[in-house]
Amino acid sequence: MERIAKLICVTALLLFLAPNCSVTTVPLGFIGVRSSQISGVLEEDLAPGWHLDLPFFHRTTLLPSSFQFLDYIDDETSEALLIRTRDNNNVHVDVTVPYRIIPGQGHSIMKEGNAVATGDGGFRFQRLAADTTVSVLREELAVLTSADFYNTDLRLKVAGDTLTRLNESLAPLHLEAESVLIRSVTFRPEYEQQLQAIQLNEQNKLLDGAREKVAKQQQLLDNYELETNALVASKQQEWVKKQADLERAYQVGFLILDTENPSPGLARQALAALSDEERDALREQASGILGIEKDKIDDPYLLGIQSIEAQTLTYKREIIAESDGIAERLKAEGEATLAAVRGDFESKLNALLGSPAGRAYVAWKAADNISFAETLTFQSDDGIPSVLRLRAFAEQFIGGK
Repeated sequence: MERIAKLICVTALLLFLAPNCSVTTVPLGFIGVRSSQISGVLEEDLAPGWHLDLPFFHRTTLLPSSFQFLDYIDDETSEALLIRTRDNNNVHVDVTVPYRIIPGQGHSIMKEGNAVATGDGGFRFQRLAADTTVSVLREELAVLTSADFYNTDLRLKVAGDTLTRLNESLAPLHLEAESVLIRSVTFRPEYEQQLQAIQLNEQNKLLDGAREKVAKQQQLLDNYELETNALVASKQQEWVKKQADLERAYQVGFLILDTENPSPGLARQALAALSDEERDALREQASGILGIEKDKIDDPYLLGIQSIEAQTLTYKREIIAESDGIAERLKAEGEATLAAVRGDFESKLNALLGSPAGRAYVAWKAADNISFAETLTFQSDDGIPSVLRLRAFAEQFIGGK
């Protein structure tokens, strides 16, 4: 049992130590290049993760896979790149070049011995990349003149050509550049003033050209506006004339009348006196002025509103006068008839009231209006109150026996 326990402990210790001793980790942002004493450098790059690494047999070198930056700027660690332009002027260029190892070619750098560490903590391929970049930049950017550096399109074109030439030079080193970023350009102070004056002149030229274009466009706009206003005035006059013609046509009509005798029925009489040819010609004229089809032009269009209104007003006055005369005559006849009926009624009523029955009716109506005092005093000479003498009392009311 003691031997079995020892065997179990030794096995567990080997299972714990073996993976740690035979596996290496490639972190993110790096590529691994594995080499051995027997087979040399492995013909592939190791991606981030765990990989086999036998002790005393394999050796894994880590190379950066992310972009590295070559900065040529005026700061505490570096200085701007000095370029002599094509017109023999010195210029300081702030430029940055990001580059990286071509994916899948890290082992080639190891084979060529450029993965050796340098004293500054980097690798040999980084120093070679810096030397190559400086050489290419000074060679390619030197094609620009001092003024060309301020020409954005030309500067970007040269930067693109420089990137192409740089990648051709870095390809044997198994490296590739992403871009050539030119941030600023600095000349000598006295030349900077000259360049600023030149740039100001160029900007003034561009400004003058822009002002000239604006003036030309403004002139075209003014001409167009004047032409438009003239056209509007012309169209307005045409519409005023057309409106006046329409107004006259609708109001007066198309008949030529005698102005000395403008009787209300004169227009209709004149229209009735026209022949078929004259009426057709008049309708043709009205169709052209009114913009209405000839078939729809009828007598009211030819007569005009004023003629129709005058005739209507005259007809209205005649009808009203005739109606007023008839109304007065009928009113007088009615009043005479009513007076005759009333006279006949009163005479017959008086005859009826003058008869005995009428007098009795009047006495009966008068008796309804008689009231006696609540306390009667009798002062008759014969001893019989007059109220009790009903026959005599009735004869007095009737006025007879």
